[in-house]
Amino acid sequence: MPPLDTAVIILAGIAFLAAFVNGALGYGFSSLTVPVALVFYANRILNPAVVLVEVATNFYVLFINLTGVAAVWKKVLPIITGLLPGIGIGALVLATLQPGWIKLGTYALILPLILVQAAGWRRPIRQTWWVGLPFGTALGILYSVTTISGPPLAILFNNQGLVKTEFRAGLALVRVAESSVTAIVYYELGLFTAESQNILWVFVPCVAIGVPLGAYVIRHLDAETFRRICMSFDAWVVGFGFSRVLIELNLAESPWAYVVLVLTFLIDGYLLYMFFTRRAARRSERALLTPGAPNGPDNRIASGMTEPPYDPLARLNTDLGYVVAILAIAMLVFAVLPPSRLP
Repeated sequence: MPPLDTAVIILAGIAFLAAFVNGALGYGFSSLTVPVALVFYANRILNPAVVLVEVATNFYVLFINLTGVAAVWKKVLPIITGLLPGIGIGALVLATLQPGWIKLGTYALILPLILVQAAGWRRPIRQTWWVGLPFGTALGILYSVTTISGPPLAILFNNQGLVKTEFRAGLALVRVAESSVTAIVYYELGLFTAESQNILWVFVPCVAIGVPLGAYVIRHLDAETFRRICMSFDAWVVGFGFSRVLIELNLAESPWAYVVLVLTFLIDGYLLYMFFTRRAARRSERALLTPGAPNGPDNRIASGMTEPPYDPLARLNTDLGYVVAILAIAMLVFAVLPPSRLP
């Protein structure tokens, strides 16, 4: 671990940048902070501080997007239900596994997700209990181990045909649930320590300034371009962290471990080139077809699916989902509450 002053300065800088991005896009604090902070801190120390910050920022994002909640809460209910057992499993993994291997798993999981998101993957996904429950469980495991869930959530919601307010409200609902429940489970497992508290005090002023500043500045920026550049930065940081942890675990020697970082640069560079090329082509086509139309981004997130097909088992799916929801809540209560002794 480097000198404390260096670690704190770098942590404060990346936390401020991540808070700015979170205020602008509605997500991104943990996705940007964690890969950098893991160079200096273990997940077990870092995660509790990140989760407490995310509880506050997610409630803030939910508050400013309340108008979209009524339209999306039924769509995200299966995901939130699936989160509950997943968070319990992930928290136990965090508390038991060796920190170096958790770092490796974190980087290995989120790097492909970031690159898939950066590629603009589009495939209509019909949101049902059969999709939402397993997705929510996997998301709960991922979040409670890494505190990162933005990339997979963005990939899913980008293919739902939601307007921007609904997109942000859906993200906020899921992230409020996952961060709040994870904080409770971390507390029950005794993961909040003095070291985590010190990190939290570094985060607080960064978030207090960065989030509202990001929400203000994004009104004057091209949100899609800003989002894509943030993805690139995130991918590069994760690629660097991945390479470093390979060296720490003696899985590869320098400079061969940095092949991961080089490959990340090459893949993301190609994706970035394709992004700007396609964006320029769309603008030219729009200008030719509708010269008088504004050039701003459309309010609806692109999706090939407009109306879901008729499903004769829809009612059964819904009823089964509520039953599973009740069972999942019962499992969470059983896992969190202290065991009662039988006479």
